[in-house]
Amino acid sequence: MNRRLPLTRRTLLAGATALGLATAFPATAQDGPIKLGLVAALSGQSAKSGEAITRGITLAMDKINAEGGVLGRPLELVSRDDESNPGKGLVAARELVQREGVAALIGGLDTPVSLAIVPFANDAKVPFMGPWAAGTPITMNGAEENYVFRVSAVDEIVDEAITEYLVSKYGSKKPGMILINNPWGESNEKGLMKALEKRGMDHAGIEKFENNDVDVVPQLTRLKENGADGLFLVANVAPSAQVVKSLDKMGWDVPVASHWGPAGGRFTELAGDSGEKVHFVQTFLFDSEEHPLYMKLTEKFPEVTSLADVTPATGIGNAYDATLLLAAAIEAAGSTEGPAIREAMYGISGVEGVIKTYDTPFTPDNQDALGPNDYIMSQFVKGEIIPISE
Repeated sequence: MNRRLPLTRRTLLAGATALGLATAFPATAQDGPIKLGLVAALSGQSAKSGEAITRGITLAMDKINAEGGVLGRPLELVSRDDESNPGKGLVAARELVQREGVAALIGGLDTPVSLAIVPFANDAKVPFMGPWAAGTPITMNGAEENYVFRVSAVDEIVDEAITEYLVSKYGSKKPGMILINNPWGESNEKGLMKALEKRGMDHAGIEKFENNDVDVVPQLTRLKENGADGLFLVANVAPSAQVVKSLDKMGWDVPVASHWGPAGGRFTELAGDSGEKVHFVQTFLFDSEEHPLYMKLTEKFPEVTSLADVTPATGIGNAYDATLLLAAAIEAAGSTEGPAIREAMYGISGVEGVIKTYDTPFTPDNQDALGPNDYIMSQFVKGEIIPISE
């Protein structure tokens, strides 16, 4: 996985792809391709995140198919745009399972969308792999037979991480919360309260705002007047940018520790230069243009010409590893039936991803493959997401 393929082999593989992988997968391959269904925001403010997830899955499928596929069959991606709408996400998931016959679902960029899909996935007994949405209840959903797995951040763990960050880096004693008013914000409110209670800390208030709010000065003013010496921010790209603009309007220079919502698009273009002051969690970053997956990315998608064009790398890395884990489980199951894949998920090991090597990443009690040791505090600098030096 860590070696760049010679040009001659890449050329041969490209030719095989152009011919429908006829050489690698003869027409007698049982039942044709194994389909994986993607439900994600492929348009709107989070389209860059959906694009990153799509690219990560595509690169993983290229690798897997070049090595002979899964159960001797190629993987095929079938995508649907949920437009960040829970109802549309649920309809898309049903269509992928019932009409397209996908072996597993990947996606749910937004926590509300994922939460809408979870009951359907569990009822239909179809594995649902999350490469982005971080809401704690997505995987911890209480189902007796839980078909939901994740290679991503988890709100409760993120909240612990960003609390520790504000305390240790800035000495914050009374932070305030500015949270998007939806289930994702609610999930993080619970996690942040737990992290503060663990430290015996008070907070300066909990303020909510909407996706379409263009001014959050009133909410931020209340937090400032209550003595906030730091802010927790939870929102996606556009609303996070409105928070930054409102802080600028107030002239309030306060440390901001954020979930990874701002990473999902051209945040600094919307927020302005002050967007670089927002520090947020990531699970994967390319450390250089020599990274093997980055080189494969630029070969596959020539429009990517620099690391600044990769927004966000987390989406690519999470989706890449999630696809490898799904493929390993299907291979181990020897079947594309949901219950067999779910059971196999608990036995896979030694899967080499770009974030880490996964040894027993899932158990019936923990269906999240990533933990706090996999988080990186980051920021935008000149349009590129970089790690924050200690």
